Amino acid sequence: MWDTCAVELKVRLPKPVAAEIEEVQRRDPEMLSRMLLYAMVRRTIFDQLTDQRSAGWDRSARAEFLTESDEVT
Repeated sequence: MWDTCAVELKVRLPKPVAAEIEEVQRRDPEMLSRMLLYAMVRRTIFDQLTDQRSAGWDRSARAEFLTESDEVT
């Protein structure tokens, strides 16, 4: 998939949330990694869509570039 490297994050969370995260990490260490990756991808997509919208790239502009076979969602 991708080349990866380990990073160590230190964050301050409310105690109940921190306890849940520690439990997830203890039970399934890869799950926490997948959750963080998912969150980062979503954030990146959101940022890109926000940048496009602020640059005037909205649904009406996008529709001009689609062919008849493409679906506008």
